[in-house]
Amino acid sequence: MRACVQRVSRAEVRTGGAVRGSIAHGYVVLVGVETGDTQQDAAYLVRKLAALRVFEDEHEKMNRSILDVGGSILLVSQFTLLGDARHGNRPSFIRAERPAEADALFERLRALLVEAGLQVETGVFQTHMEVSLVNDGPVTILLDSKKTF
Repeated sequence: MRACVQRVSRAEVRTGGAVRGSIAHGYVVLVGVETGDTQQDAAYLVRKLAALRVFEDEHEKMNRSILDVGGSILLVSQFTLLGDARHGNRPSFIRAERPAEADALFERLRALLVEAGLQVETGVFQTHMEVSLVNDGPVTILLDSKKTF
């Protein structure tokens, strides 16, 4: 399971012209579910997201977590995070999980984040979405439950 985490001062996701989720300060987390990912992969991402220290403390050092600052998460499914463009110019998405399985694991990830005490907003799975955000910093962190990077 891969995630692109962006620290934001605000963000929203729209589908069909309507706002489906919005947050003030926190994270936009784009998530790609890979074939073979399990609930353990989701649990790994929850632990990392809850504990990741990328918010400033009183000394302006990135030393506080999203839980410490009372931030929210805008969680958006994005299978293209698993695109492989190493060969040719058209990415291959064969590593992305099938939609039904990916949706179930994405929903489990959302539920685990809520259980961890985080407020979570989402987009709509398998639809065209428009994500607007103000990246704060900018701070962008890549996470992979398989620890490939």
